[in-house]
This record gives sequence, structure tokens and C-alpha cells, in this order.
Amino acid sequence: MAKTILGIDIGHDQLKLALVKGTRVLKAVSEPMPENLVKEGGRITSRESMGELIRNTMKRHGIRANYGAVALPNDAVFVKNVEMPLMTVEQLEYNLPFEFKDYITGELREYVFDYALMSDPIVPEGKRKKGGKNAPPPEPVEGEGEASDTMELLAVGTQRSVVEDCQEILRKAGLRLAITAPAMCAYISLIRAQRESLAKISDEYGILDLGYEAIRMYMFKGDKHVATRVLEIGLSGLDTVLADLYGVDSHLAHTYLMSNFENCQEREECRAAYENIAVELMRVLNFYRFSNPDSALTDMWLCGGGAVIRPLAETISDMLNIQLHSADELVPGGEKIDQCNTFAQAIGIAMG
Repeated sequence: MAKTILGIDIGHDQLKLALVKGTRVLKAVSEPMPENLVKEGGRITSRESMGELIRNTMKRHGIRANYGAVALPNDAVFVKNVEMPLMTVEQLEYNLPFEFKDYITGELREYVFDYALMSDPIVPEGKRKKGGKNAPPPEPVEGEGEASDTMELLAVGTQRSVVEDCQEILRKAGLRLAITAPAMCAYISLIRAQRESLAKISDEYGILDLGYEAIRMYMFKGDKHVATRVLEIGLSGLDTVLADLYGVDSHLAHTYLMSNFENCQEREECRAAYENIAVELMRVLNFYRFSNPDSALTDMWLCGGGAVIRPLAETISDMLNIQLHSADELVPGGEKIDQCNTFAQAIGIAMG
């Protein structure tokens, strides 16, 4: 029987919670983030306060759960697509840290590493063992192994303290940590759950996450992550525009933006900002296509807080000449979830 898990997405301005059982979303709620609780790069300033916020939000919305899953901030993890020779679990656990030797500093014991199998290993016919894509690698076949026997992995590394922070925050909230993984793993879970529907549209697609500090473009072929491109501008830039227009602080300006106060999303100054974002995204997409000349990317799914800003989405779609889809199509039963795009990460991470 599928376990009920509370997916947790800790954003700069919103806490998103999604109670999920298997692939079924039972409840999805959000709560404004207190000022200065989350700093640049997703750094949490107080584990106690964050745990209390999660616990109080659960109580306020009648959410009961024993297990939690946390989407890690992108700046806190290293992620690599790697191809390795077929090996045992023990051999993989020994070798995996060396894939990150160019990224980490300090002692290896200060980091934790994990992986997910992204394709079935090449095993001689008749020797293949049962197991899904997240199963342990099969044992090598003695006497029959060749250099072509490989496995494709999504490898992840993060500082041990990051995982310990997640455990402590959830303990303060009355939860046990079941899953912790980067955002792209949440999207992979959603893609796998909707594989048949997505295959009717394309075998290559992107997920465009319009966040507060940055905009991220995740590229996938099937359920395999191909690349992530980061644009170091986000909704905070629009807050600055509105703060100048209305003579208010950025916090109030963000409230204006998300509530479309006085139809501010249609202001000429905002329109100009949308076009600047779209131009930068177009450069990112063109570079991806140049680096991947066989790319046939034409469809993207829109997620994140900025997805509710309709004129921004329209500007991006028009200037990139790409078909943007709502996250409702990416999330099982998403059409029944209010503002589903904002909960995509929390739902996907809980689906594991």
C-alpha cells in the first residue's frame, strides 16, 4: 500500500505543502513565508522557526502525516548525469563520490551521495535481473562483461549538514524525513506518472520554473534529465519595478504583483520587464539548441509562482515561439488543484 507523504517546497516567499498518497494528491496548501526566514540561495535562518511554520500550517489546514519529503534548493546540491560500467551497489557507493571531485571542497565524509538509475543496464540476454529504474544495479556477469556494459545514472551530492537540517526541521514539525532530493527529481516523478500522456505530445520537452530569485529551464528526453539552464533573474526583478512605481517596499510590491493589484501586471513597465526576461530565456534556449543540434524541443510546462502571471507567460510563449502548457497537465488530477503550478515541486517530491 502506498505511503502517505507530505511534500514540502520551501520557497523564498511561500511555503507549499502537498499531501500525497501514491500519485493521488489529497490536499495542497500554501502559506506566506515570514520575512528573512529564507535567505538567498534557499538558506534557512532558523530550523526551529521553519519547523514551527510547517507544524502550524499543517494544523491550520487539518493535515495529518507522519512522513515528509523535502525539495532541496538547487544551490544546495550537485547533480550530474553519469555513465558508469556495470558494478555492484558496494562498488558504486565507493566510486560515486569521485564523480564530484571537481565540485566539492573539504572532506568526503562531510557529504552524502545518492543516485537513481535512468536506464536499464546493458546485461547479456538471459542474465537480466528484475527491478525498476530506481532498483540497485544488478551484479556483473562474470566472464561475459564487456566495455559496453554500462548504466546511466542521475547522481546527486550534497553536504551532510543540509540533510541534517531537513531532518531537524521535520522533527520540529512532528514528521520523519522520508525523501530529500533536488527539484529536478520532483519533475522526473511527475513525468514518469504522466509518461503516456506526455508521449502523445513529444519525446523531448522542458519545464520552465518561474521562481522568485531565478528562472530555471529543465530539459528532458523521456524521463531522462538532459540539462538545466539557470537565468539569474526572477520575480524579484518585477517586485523592484512595482516598488519604484508605487513607492512601496519590495515585500508589499510582491503582494501587489501576485494579487494583480490595480491590474498592475498589465502596466507598460511590467510588460517591458517581461520582454527582457523572454529575451534572456530565448538566448538560453538558442544555446541549448546549438549545443544539441538534434533537439526538437517545442513544448514546455510552466511551474513556479510566476506561472500565475498570465501576461508574463504569454510574452514568453510568443517570443520563444514555443508551446507553453499549464502544470495542470503535468500533475495527476492537476485540473482539480487550485493554482496547481505552484505545487508541482511539492507534489513531485512526495511522489518520490
